[in-house]
Amino acid sequence: MSPLDLYPKSLIVTLTMNPAIDRTISVDRLAFDDRAYILSSNESPGGRGINASCVIHSFGGSTLAIIPAGGEHGEHFEQSLNGCGFPVATVPIRNDVRLNLTITDRHGLTIKLNEIGPRMAAREIEGVVKAVSTYLEDATWLALCGSLPPGVPSDFYATMIEQAKERGVKTLLDTDGEALARGIEAGPTIVTPNQQEAERLLNTVLLTRTQAITAAKRIHTLGAASVVISLGSRGAIGLRPEPEIAMWEAIPPRIDAISPIGAGDAMAAAILWSLTQNDDFPDAIRWGVAAGTASAKLPGMSFASLQQTREIHDEVDVRPIRL
Repeated sequence: MSPLDLYPKSLIVTLTMNPAIDRTISVDRLAFDDRAYILSSNESPGGRGINASCVIHSFGGSTLAIIPAGGEHGEHFEQSLNGCGFPVATVPIRNDVRLNLTITDRHGLTIKLNEIGPRMAAREIEGVVKAVSTYLEDATWLALCGSLPPGVPSDFYATMIEQAKERGVKTLLDTDGEALARGIEAGPTIVTPNQQEAERLLNTVLLTRTQAITAAKRIHTLGAASVVISLGSRGAIGLRPEPEIAMWEAIPPRIDAISPIGAGDAMAAAILWSLTQNDDFPDAIRWGVAAGTASAKLPGMSFASLQQTREIHDEVDVRPIRL
């Protein structure tokens, strides 16, 4: 049976071009030139698209994840996804899936050490393109998530966005660097950079509310239709172009953050899930910020459930921004 047989037309397809086995280590404290004691350690399949599909599925949405995977690590990666609850379409590649290491302490201080990823051959990249083309037939959204591994051209996501447009499928772009810049030029439906990614894209700093608002406008003019910039504990700034350009800021309640790992992935996923529920754009931002905030309250690489997110949802203050 094809993975497509499991879901109706309201399908969110996620593409993770550079998946990883995420090893998360929790320690008592992180301090320069001093020892730390390990409190817990765990491994999980990761990558922004996989994380997004996990959140969407846990919220009751329909999702399918596409990943390239190979090598011994790839076998372990696929086995660890067997109980995820949503279908996964794997494109075989020769080289090993990467390993990422995250170290976090009880105060929320985090160090992330990511491998670059496996080099992909042209025929392997074409295999991914073919898989995306196949599953777009039943998709309403295509989420393009995470970094591009070596061998994949920086305009790859732009090509996928153009392909999705031809099929009438909406796109969310959640990446960094040159892949973000080139992808935005193709006109994604929505782009969701965090503060650091937006700063690198625009070669500026976003220290103030005014700077974040200006950044969202600039990213829109570069080609993205809608923009949501995640600002961590400060919430998010969102821009929607139709029926006329309008902007909002979403301010989360104060929380004791335990681990911000994956909060941005949860935000992007919740925004997509909300939009497929026919919520309006401001409420989609509210759901996104609520999911990110609720996930930051959890240890390690954990994502808040729909119930945990709902408890935060009504506390998120969404205000229109006067243009």
